[in-house]
Amino acid sequence: MLALDFSFLTPAVVSSYVAKGFWFSLQLTLVAMIGGILLGTLLALMRLSSLPWLRIPASFYVNTMRSIPLVMVILWFFLLMPLMTGRPLGAELSAVVTFTLFEAAYYSEIMRAGIQSVPRGQVHAGYAMGMGYRQTMQLVVLPQALRNMLPVLLTQTIILFQDTSLVYAIGAYDLLKGFEVAGKNFNRPVETYLVATVVYFVICFALSMTVKRLQAKIQIIR
Repeated sequence: MLALDFSFLTPAVVSSYVAKGFWFSLQLTLVAMIGGILLGTLLALMRLSSLPWLRIPASFYVNTMRSIPLVMVILWFFLLMPLMTGRPLGAELSAVVTFTLFEAAYYSEIMRAGIQSVPRGQVHAGYAMGMGYRQTMQLVVLPQALRNMLPVLLTQTIILFQDTSLVYAIGAYDLLKGFEVAGKNFNRPVETYLVATVVYFVICFALSMTVKRLQAKIQIIR
């Protein structure tokens, strides 16, 4: 421990190497979260449908994605899509698409549980007021489901942020990659990985505490 030297991690080094990676990790998290929730909500509605041609494909997609390691999906998409399209997509775009498609399966299960947590009486009340299925879902069920599942959705987003470090497998420049490059350039890999661990811990712990306080407020509202 006495041989550790963190003096090279100056503000200039952080802004040159780490800030770029942090910005990409943040962008990837936000885009994958928004896209995953939208696609996951659609998948959840399909899985709850009584129509087999909607329910079966959605169930197959969700179960398949949840059964494959994320890093494998990243590698498959990055390596196979250029063969199918005839041109490379780039590491950053591949990461965004892969994370959105992958996280949609997990958000789908969360949304499905949230929709099913809304009492059926709410649905019947919407129908009694003359609403159709779409209006009932949009105006009655989904707002309540989102409120019920908000802490779980945010928890999944924290996990999503942690998983962004897996894009190293395809060479995307994320937060961990920024620390890695700095460590190699200054020949201090141990120090940079230690600092990266602390940074990830601080960010995720702070977000977890925020989710915990939000969950307590939602319980009070109920």
